[in-house]
Amino acid sequence: MTNAQASQNSNDNLRYERGLAKLQQIDGEGGVKVVESLAGIAPDFARLLIEFPFGDIYSRPGLDLRSREIAVVAALTAMGNAAPQLKVHIQGALNVGVTCNEVVEVIMQMAVYAGFPAALNGLTAAREVFAADDEKSAQPLAEPRGLVETP
Repeated sequence: MTNAQASQNSNDNLRYERGLAKLQQIDGEGGVKVVESLAGIAPDFARLLIEFPFGDIYSRPGLDLRSREIAVVAALTAMGNAAPQLKVHIQGALNVGVTCNEVVEVIMQMAVYAGFPAALNGLTAAREVFAADDEKSAQPLAEPRGLVETP
């Protein structure tokens, strides 16, 4: 391995580590699960997914994570064909401080630029994320063993 190759590997590892930390900050384990799901079919793509968007773009100093996630929710809504990714980023937006009302307003704004079908699909995705989030927060963390009745 040449010095140039070693330097490139070191830079790639830094990008990957920085990207993984940023992804976990935004999406927690949800983002990691997406990347892990690609390991069997496209591990190189999984690595690129960490390095470029999260290691390079999300890590830039120009916007805070809240602003970045609002922009991503808007873009994915406008695309109209990325519901799974939209759901991940709606959850990410909530994780970094965007409110449910703000998510809805961003999606509604996209009706002007991307059309009503895209906004309707976005609102459906938001409803599903909000419902799952409500269900998750309504569940008790754990039942004490001594209080659980056995049949």
